[in-house]
Amino acid sequence: MIKTLLKKQMMEVFSWIYRNKKTGNNRQKRGIVGYILLYLLIFGFLGYMFFEAAQFLCPPLVSANFGWLYNVIMGLIGIALGVFGSVFSTYSSLYLARDNDFLLSMPIPASKILLVRLVGVYAVGLMYELIVMVPSIIVFFINVRVSVTGVLFTILIPFVLSVFILTLSCILGFFVALIASKLKNKKIITVILSLAFIAGYYYVYGKAYSVLQSIIADPETLGSKVKSLLYPFYHMGLAAEGNAVSMLIFTGVITVLFGGVYFVLSRSFIKITTTNKGSVKSKYNGKAISAGNINSALLKKEFRRFLGSPTYMLNCGLGIVIMIIAAVALIIKSPVLKEMLGQFNAETEQMIYLAAVGALCLITTMNDITAPSVSLEGKNLWLIKSYPVPAKAALYAKLKLHLILTLIPAMILTLSVLFVIEPSPFFWLLIPAAVVLFVILSALWGLFLALKMPNLEWTNEAVPVKQSMSVLLALFGGWAAVLVLGGLYFAVVKWVSPVAYLFITLLFLAVLSILLFRWVKTKGVSIFEAL
Repeated sequence: MIKTLLKKQMMEVFSWIYRNKKTGNNRQKRGIVGYILLYLLIFGFLGYMFFEAAQFLCPPLVSANFGWLYNVIMGLIGIALGVFGSVFSTYSSLYLARDNDFLLSMPIPASKILLVRLVGVYAVGLMYELIVMVPSIIVFFINVRVSVTGVLFTILIPFVLSVFILTLSCILGFFVALIASKLKNKKIITVILSLAFIAGYYYVYGKAYSVLQSIIADPETLGSKVKSLLYPFYHMGLAAEGNAVSMLIFTGVITVLFGGVYFVLSRSFIKITTTNKGSVKSKYNGKAISAGNINSALLKKEFRRFLGSPTYMLNCGLGIVIMIIAAVALIIKSPVLKEMLGQFNAETEQMIYLAAVGALCLITTMNDITAPSVSLEGKNLWLIKSYPVPAKAALYAKLKLHLILTLIPAMILTLSVLFVIEPSPFFWLLIPAAVVLFVILSALWGLFLALKMPNLEWTNEAVPVKQSMSVLLALFGGWAAVLVLGGLYFAVVKWVSPVAYLFITLLFLAVLSILLFRWVKTKGVSIFEAL
């Protein structure tokens, strides 16, 4: 029975290899091989990054007799990546598995069901952890002459470490499930955690080199902190050098920690899986409802779709967060930036103003909300077409959503740029006007592509959001527009001043926007009605 359950669980965990998520059907052998090669390429690229970091870190630490510290650092990185990769697997396979009720109704002990679930989580965590640990072990063997026991322990350590990853994933997965049960919109968790991961990734990436340098410059300080605060991992580092007693201590501590978590989960597994933490209770309050107009109702519908889809928000609205963060960063760094700008002459400053316009427009292209908006209607398109509303109003609502969610943060960022560069009064008007017109043109361009290249037959919303040609052309079309306008300026710089060029650009953007808007009102409406 355990063997059958394990096979079922592992097939579920790695279904992304052999099952097409778009159709729900199994892939052909050629597709499976291609998919495996693709992920090997991705994992290989990530592994190479960690290999380079290990190459940078290992030789100086080993030469300073801190080889154990090298293994601890790489192990902690492996833990971080493993927990990130497996915590959502814990949340879905342990707490939200759809077949929990079915399995519990069979004559199978709950402890065995739990154990099988945990094996799946363990496998996922180990897979992510090995992306770090395999290259770090290779580098360690290259730089250190290790004994036979050291080789054995170094190979075993990732498998023991993955038990610790499993333990942390179970704890964190429980808290994710607990938080989800308290929120009306559970999908917001995905957005928040994804944004946190993106922010954390770029923060760590930006600090990685300086942190590695500080470790190499003063390994004793970090080593003493590891001994006092992370004593079991200190023994893990010694075990990699062949210390059998340290290997026993490290393995024993991890086993005890996991045993405690497993004991708690096994006692509460039935309650966890059968209790409906479900929705937050809401109290009904009777009140009068005022009738809204058609336009506001359609706009609310578009907002609900956007806020109800983490995939839509993260892939088509990430620019909102980036623009706000960039605005705050500019204000914080404004004294330094103003000092740098003060060193340029008047002619160079005007070119900087044009560069600022280009940078602002480039950032706004990260919002491509209109591009998948028509395709996202999917097989429910007939619903909106059955409403007693004109098709033009439905398309305008999609435009308004893009403009509201892009123009507000774009203007905040633009004002922060103006505060830093302090342009002449004429540029105070031209720069915001250029950004506004570019955002309007981008919204219309995205809607034009959405109507020309609709995909209404998808089964997973990730298809129109992440894999459609309309989104691809909307994103790269915006980039291309900025680059072309910038290139044209350098082609005519001898004859046209920055002020004149920016004014001509404004006219060009305005004309294109009017033409696209007229197309949406006429031809676009006809296409939408015929879908």
